[in-house]
Amino acid sequence: MEYVSRVPRPPLDELIDDLYYLEGAPPYARLALPPMPAALLIVNLGAPFRIRAGADLGTAEYADGCVVTTPTRALEFSYPPRTRSVGAHVKPWGLAPFLPMPAVELCDRPVTIEQVWGRPAVAELRDRLATAAGPQQMLTLLEEELTRRLGETAGLALVRRTSGVIAAAGGAVAIGDLSVAAGVSSTHLAQRFKHLVGVTPKRLARAHRFATAVFSIDPAEPVDWGDLAGRAGYFDQAHFGHEFRAFTGLTPTRYVEVRRRFLREHPGHVLDGWPLPAD
Repeated sequence: MEYVSRVPRPPLDELIDDLYYLEGAPPYARLALPPMPAALLIVNLGAPFRIRAGADLGTAEYADGCVVTTPTRALEFSYPPRTRSVGAHVKPWGLAPFLPMPAVELCDRPVTIEQVWGRPAVAELRDRLATAAGPQQMLTLLEEELTRRLGETAGLALVRRTSGVIAAAGGAVAIGDLSVAAGVSSTHLAQRFKHLVGVTPKRLARAHRFATAVFSIDPAEPVDWGDLAGRAGYFDQAHFGHEFRAFTGLTPTRYVEVRRRFLREHPGHVLDGWPLPAD
């Protein structure tokens, strides 16, 4: 697969981690992405893909692309034999300026880009992307589109600052202290987070703590689960195991087994650093 990415210019860099281009044959027909403290925007340029957001929800097809706010459960992506897309890995609060609805309405319920921006606008954008000279020009076109749509969002600075505190602590923060430091009530802070991020500060902190643990795993080496759980801020190994199963549907040891299989079967693949189990 070909993967190209870059950080957008200001002011988008305060909302988006990177813009990316992805094309080629996925390593597996289905890939599961554990819930990370981030959002996602995909403009699809190939055959439709499918997403299943939890065992209690059906699988939906996405032809034009999708918008995914900060999730609380694993997302299962089903890809065609070849995929081609342009997208953005978005900070937890970063989608808010581009959404016509509160982010909480989309929590664990990915929607098509048409549902967010309208069919004519998305069709025109996809046409321009499809005829671009190459990946870098495509990323420039997406960046220009996002910049054009950027608007003022009430409460964004508050949520961004508080999210920064949570991220800096790897999710190991006292939630009550966040509202005190922000100078607002805990109710107001939670409401702002749900409106702009889609989840409460407590839930975002759980995602950051889980991400800290997952990214500290080296699947090529033996894992000391007790030490890893302690460094990530969990009460004990049992608490860590419970959270891990809640976020991935797998035990920690099974997760590492799947990651190791991926590395064996696809050495050097562009996705081998991503925290995703593969089917």
